[in-house]
Amino acid sequence: MKQSTLILAFFLLLSFGSCDKNTSQEVTVEGRKILVNNTPYFIKGICYHPVPKGSTERDFGSIDEDLQLMVEAGINTVRVYSPIDDLVVLDKIHVAGLKIIVGFGYNQDGYYDILSGTALDYVEKYKNHPSILLWELGNEYNYHPEWFGGKIENWYQALNTIAGEIKLIDQSHPVGTAHGELPTSEILDANPAIDVWGMNVYRWDVPGPIYAQWEAISNKPMYLSEAGADSYMKISNLGFSEGINEAAQATANAKIIEVVLSNREIGSGVALFSFTDGWWKAGNPTTQDIGGWAPNSSGVPYDGAPNEEFWGIVDIDRTKKQTYFIIQDRFNEKNTIKQ
Repeated sequence: MKQSTLILAFFLLLSFGSCDKNTSQEVTVEGRKILVNNTPYFIKGICYHPVPKGSTERDFGSIDEDLQLMVEAGINTVRVYSPIDDLVVLDKIHVAGLKIIVGFGYNQDGYYDILSGTALDYVEKYKNHPSILLWELGNEYNYHPEWFGGKIENWYQALNTIAGEIKLIDQSHPVGTAHGELPTSEILDANPAIDVWGMNVYRWDVPGPIYAQWEAISNKPMYLSEAGADSYMKISNLGFSEGINEAAQATANAKIIEVVLSNREIGSGVALFSFTDGWWKAGNPTTQDIGGWAPNSSGVPYDGAPNEEFWGIVDIDRTKKQTYFIIQDRFNEKNTIKQ
């Protein structure tokens, strides 16, 4: 029997039962560090929103295979954009040795969201689950004041309020947010209840300057809540040819990860975007469509065009792309902090 099959069978065997509620772990912050049971935790993460071919809805039917691939790649954290209300899935993630950054949206039609206050119900329900690393509120909402009556200040007020309410329920996990790029000092001052600042950063393949910029304005933990590259070149550039180009993605991610690992005194890691290609994003969900902004309009390497359906480190059939092996090599290096 192949080793990969044995690993999968092991996960399946252990995941039949629910986790012992007494195995909950305390996650705290100290200075710039995230600590799990008083041990520094470095996020070697992946953004995870599995939508099957032909669908537009998240589905965890592939969770066993996905976790096996993540563990093999050295990933220790999954970042999700919406809470997972399934104890079996949470247990499997814990058994695999991974932790979860649980994202809450502002208005998700009452599904554990911030507007309805049901996010607090989720925290109460799962605060003792050992897979939880931190609670994360919003995802680069600073780019969308139109969602808050045209005044982004309304979001920051809601953000700090819900963060404080979560802390009253759960004192064992930090509360964070995922900000689009570097927040200003004024934004930090308006949100003292936020313990960990995630930042979605797309600065070509050179995110390095953000660490010094963060160091100058805050002594709290930070991590790159999104970073990475897609595997489609909308134009030929820098020696990378137009079309599907896994080498361009692998090259960019190698450089980004190197920067992250070189700044561990300030940053607490990265959640690369993303685990699997998302065929639901730019057109017909039964086909992989080309889509994204015009070339050179953003910081996405190496064409400036974020082709939305090509961001996976594996494709939708879970075939490993070139970047998967880069991640596996870097995340499994002995000089990285696993947990």
